[in-house]
Amino acid sequence: MHAIRLHAFGPAENLTYEPVEDPRPGPGQVRIAVRAAGVHLLDAALREGMPGGPANEPAALPTVPGREVAGVVESLGEGVADLWLGKRVVAHLGFVPGGYAELAVTEVERLHEIPGNLDFAEAVAMIGTGRTAMGILQFAELGPESVVVVPAAAGGIGTLLVQYAKNAGATVVGLAGGPEKTARVEAAGADLAVDYKDPAWPAKVRAHLGGRAATVVFDGVGGDIAREAVALLGPGGRHIVFGWSGEGIREGGPYLVDGVSEQVLGPVMLGKAGGTDPVRTLELRALTEAAAGRLTPAVQRFPLREAAAAHRALESRGTIGKVVLEP
Repeated sequence: MHAIRLHAFGPAENLTYEPVEDPRPGPGQVRIAVRAAGVHLLDAALREGMPGGPANEPAALPTVPGREVAGVVESLGEGVADLWLGKRVVAHLGFVPGGYAELAVTEVERLHEIPGNLDFAEAVAMIGTGRTAMGILQFAELGPESVVVVPAAAGGIGTLLVQYAKNAGATVVGLAGGPEKTARVEAAGADLAVDYKDPAWPAKVRAHLGGRAATVVFDGVGGDIAREAVALLGPGGRHIVFGWSGEGIREGGPYLVDGVSEQVLGPVMLGKAGGTDPVRTLELRALTEAAAGRLTPAVQRFPLREAAAAHRALESRGTIGKVVLEP
């Protein structure tokens, strides 16, 4: 098979498309013929040598990056029921890399069968990005009285937050960079889509709201955009922080306000989901919302061999929606 391999930490150009040995499924595992592999901003940080995983160490090299895959089960390990063979499935591989490839191996308990109305790229968007969106939304009870501001609203998570908030009857303001992205935000259902590159964007939001204050800011950006968005909140408003891509994934923290800001990353998000397997709980919620047509992920597709280009586009904020590699 072919895969993307990383032999040395560094820039996107270090991702190389090359032939590698086919992986073999062990006991309790399946091998998936990959049709779509998710790309995450975290992948870029790990590519540069950021520690990660249970041991909080840089990845062992060489490695095949990627932790989100969708495809068809084409081989079974010992002890796996025959019913899985030929199924359209999606899975998050956890801390084990290997997704940027034509074939990937994972444990059968990680699999979800893909609903018939979703394609592979949409399914892989929901298993990672959709799961995160479901986790974030646990921290805000949205309804017709809500006024929601979503920075980076053209991104994979942002698009889903906009759609969910509109489904709940909220007034939604989506922020994005440039006319192409703001058009996508408007198409996703936002009541107002504004370009955060325009210094006057906060004034435009206030004018549109006509004296109403924001009740929730869903913030995965941080930095100056977050500062301006938080200033739109009224008394009792909430700044729900799930990242700070605008300040760099490894730099300082996001802009936080005592009594207003709440970080919902990692254990906090999973603790809220509860149950014996909170990760799977959120994955099922995401896939259910997409299967019902209530959420439609935005996807930007790249050929597998162009993984380096996909990373460059993602890091330069030049993408719209979830970035997916297709072999």
